[in-house]
Amino acid sequence: MSRANLWNRWPAPELVVFDCDGVLVDSEKIAVKVDVEVLAGLGWPLTEAEVVERFVGRSLTDVRAAVEQHLGRPLPADWAARNRHLYREAFARELTPVDGVVEALDALTLPACVASNTGHEGLRYSLGLTGLYERFAGRVFSSADVSRGKPAPDLFLHAARSLGVAPERCLVVEDSRYGVQAARAAGMRCFGYCGGLTPAAWLEGPGTTVFDDMRALPALLRDAGAPAPRP
Repeated sequence: MSRANLWNRWPAPELVVFDCDGVLVDSEKIAVKVDVEVLAGLGWPLTEAEVVERFVGRSLTDVRAAVEQHLGRPLPADWAARNRHLYREAFARELTPVDGVVEALDALTLPACVASNTGHEGLRYSLGLTGLYERFAGRVFSSADVSRGKPAPDLFLHAARSLGVAPERCLVVEDSRYGVQAARAAGMRCFGYCGGLTPAAWLEGPGTTVFDDMRALPALLRDAGAPAPRP
């Protein structure tokens, strides 16, 4: 079945919902290296591949709970704050927009927002570093806004409700299996980007188109019924 036929059962889209890390900013490869260092310091040595499989796309609350369960002890209340500088210093040195995403955003004709498991402060920092924050100012949503982060649908539903768009008229762009699961649970169409750390097989499933080049996104959105870019 062609992509065009696949989308025929959906109404015309009105909003594109972007994840941030790994979709807009190429942060996950950087963050995973820091994750390995931080977890080793706690006494839980993991490889980068293991960190990707266990944690990429999960909220900080979920990550903290998993670490505490494995270690069998609670982490200090300020554990995340203590390590924040490690991520920020690495981002300041290395962070860039995801390859091709600026061109994709320039060609976008639908309204767009960000819905990420990252906190608002972190979103302002990473999107600001890469020059993308102003594109989404006033339309940035975080798991801090809801009771449950991805893979629960709460964040995507909150973003859609805040902007007055029905879930079935939203197109989600994600790069993690937890994000894709959240989009499906929210009743939204999803585009799974596998050009980063997540294998394509982790993203495949109902209502989802998997792609590996951000420059292809505008054409994929057109196939889903989004307006064509103006000449």
